[in-house]
Amino acid sequence: MNKTIRFWCISVGIAMLWGCYAPTENSAADKNKAPVDGKGEMVLFDFNSGSDISEWKSVNDTVMGGVSSGRMEKSETGKASFTGTVSLENNGGFASVRGPNLSRGVGEFEGLVVRLKGDGKKYKVGLRTDELFDGVFHQAGFSTRKGEWQEVKIPFTEFVPTFRGRRLSDDQRLKPVKIRSVSFLISDKQQGPFRLEIDWVKAYR
Repeated sequence: MNKTIRFWCISVGIAMLWGCYAPTENSAADKNKAPVDGKGEMVLFDFNSGSDISEWKSVNDTVMGGVSSGRMEKSETGKASFTGTVSLENNGGFASVRGPNLSRGVGEFEGLVVRLKGDGKKYKVGLRTDELFDGVFHQAGFSTRKGEWQEVKIPFTEFVPTFRGRRLSDDQRLKPVKIRSVSFLISDKQQGPFRLEIDWVKAYR
């Protein structure tokens, strides 16, 4: 066997081994993907099936001197409950909870759908594309019907980029492939007690 043929054989052998054992470009993403159901939806949080409520952290107007309170806790039905009190004292007026970093990407999806039961007040879903505490915050609002379960569907195109409540230019608009975490927020001077019960959060196609 001459050198050229021997070199070719070795090259082919290495290529075959690499194809069998080396990770593909998408293997890391595939490993973290949750199953997509018949509706084309992927579960991000299911509070009836073990999603850890304790991983949701409070971010209230106390960071700027306000006295509002908000937290995520387990409801009497086993779901998640975003609850607390909004106060306008000391120029405050908002309460929020921020979930843990997502373990899978949602770039191939069109938006979020949330099954929830509210108290008639207006809330917002927030998305972050980094791990900064005070970075760009993409938000979209929705209304609730008091005491009624709803499935609220929000396209990613409806999320508005903001920073400390100020709207940013369109060049900061949300890039779904970069989404890292989900938040729930109540603001807009809706003072008083509030309660938003959440069953699950999914990404939809």
